[in-house]
Amino acid sequence: MNPVLVALDVDTPDDALALAETLRGTVGGYKIGLQLFTSGGPDIVRTFVDRGDRVFLDLKFHDIPNTVAGAVSAATALGVWMVNVHASGGPAMLQAARRAADEGADRRGGPAPLVIAVTVLTSLDAAALAATGVTDDPITQVTRLARMTQDAGLDGVVASPREVAAIRQACGPEFVIVTPGIRGGSATSGPDDQQRTATPAGAIEAGSSYLVIGRPITAAPDPRAAALAIGRDVERARPQA
Repeated sequence: MNPVLVALDVDTPDDALALAETLRGTVGGYKIGLQLFTSGGPDIVRTFVDRGDRVFLDLKFHDIPNTVAGAVSAATALGVWMVNVHASGGPAMLQAARRAADEGADRRGGPAPLVIAVTVLTSLDAAALAATGVTDDPITQVTRLARMTQDAGLDGVVASPREVAAIRQACGPEFVIVTPGIRGGSATSGPDDQQRTATPAGAIEAGSSYLVIGRPITAAPDPRAAALAIGRDVERARPQA
């Protein structure tokens, strides 16, 4: 499938649906995060699922295991294709998320969503990470959390482009790596709060499975043209069989 997932970080469900219609056929799916979910609630997720779209529900669940299990179960009932939690919630929380997705899928009679864990937010550099009490550099912390996530039975992680190669080496070829922080190349945008970034081609060449791209597409003068240009970058960067 097309590995580009567009971040629908817009104000209203109508904005999201209009943008998705503009991009239809140019991307592989849509990320619904905190902004749109707070505005549109579960109904906007159902709308996209009912249209046959792949939905990555990016709410970054992080709580005690029982609470996260309930949230993942609810997300599974909505029919999302992928959902995430925070790896820093620890092994018990990650395992509870895995069980909830599998049990929810059994009840629904369909496939379980991919369950992935956020490692270190792409807005954090080494200094910001140290301010939280983590003295290791981002790549060391990310790789540690990725291994823990894999051991807990999850499908993959969210990590910046800078850590993809290290995760791929540590966790193998089948582990899913979802990469935000895509900038440069055809993915141009103005100043923002991302710190650890790469081009679409660079992330794919490093081993990313999926790219989450927001502003370089959604804020472009012609979002469809921007998505098509990024798609060409990605296709050229993919390993040839």
